[in-house]
Amino acid sequence: MDRDNESLRMGQDVASTHRKPPWLKRRALTAQVWQQMKQMLDRLALATICEEAECPNIGECFRQGTATFLILGRTCTRNCRFCAVEHGTPAPVDLDEPYHVMDAVRQLGLRHVVITSVTRDDLPDGGAAQFAASIDAVHRGTRASVEVLIPDFGGQEAPLSTVLEVGPEVLGHNVEVVPRLYPKIRARADYERSLRLLRQAKALRPSVYCKSGLMVGVGEREEEVIQVLRDLREVGCDFLTLGQYLSPSPDHYPVVEYVEPRTFDRYARAAEEMGFPGVSCGPFVRSSYRAAEMLEQARCASTPAPAD
Repeated sequence: MDRDNESLRMGQDVASTHRKPPWLKRRALTAQVWQQMKQMLDRLALATICEEAECPNIGECFRQGTATFLILGRTCTRNCRFCAVEHGTPAPVDLDEPYHVMDAVRQLGLRHVVITSVTRDDLPDGGAAQFAASIDAVHRGTRASVEVLIPDFGGQEAPLSTVLEVGPEVLGHNVEVVPRLYPKIRARADYERSLRLLRQAKALRPSVYCKSGLMVGVGEREEEVIQVLRDLREVGCDFLTLGQYLSPSPDHYPVVEYVEPRTFDRYARAAEEMGFPGVSCGPFVRSSYRAAEMLEQARCASTPAPAD
């Protein structure tokens, strides 16, 4: 049995035990908090990746009155094996959606908003115009900074330019897993294409903070993770998030390993030594987890000290 298949078998064994280690315990979301947030989201016809992707941090984020907004519908044109978002044929684009996002940001009083989307390979621009309209609406209607987590747009530069022209403060695009595992987990994605997107983003708008995220616990080797960090830093990535993969269901890719906190600490130290201005590594870390704090810390670090 080769190493990949052995890792997958071990993952099925891990998943079948249903025993998570103590560091993966999370406080439950209360009904009252859930209802308050859901009422607002339903009224504005908005979705969140928190719900659609079954994020383990949903309780913490909803209690703090924040969420990551999911635009361009709830249906993805791709079917990555790690993701809980439904796939199939998406609904038409809702042109009022950017204004609903702005309204939600205003009602929640957010100082920083994260906007992501399903992948829309059915649209010529991959949904870039909707991202741009959403960024513009938030900037015009509120004082919040905007972070977008975008798909790869099929490798096209024009949609990326469309998004960057309206000036998001942070542009994120996740590589998700080490390149060796793409055929098993992200069959329609391409690691090198994702790196090119991040490199292009920095070239097109040097002032934007570029961000990427990676999951562990899917059968990767530690040296592979370190190489991904090097690759990301080499293309100009500023912010890094790295967290534990948790399988949404028995039909999804299984957890191969529950990575210990000390391993996340090693990854964090390695990333900091490589010069990433913002690093967040831990079992519950996700792309938008405490995103406002990361941006604020990076801005403070780059602000010159006052003259004597």
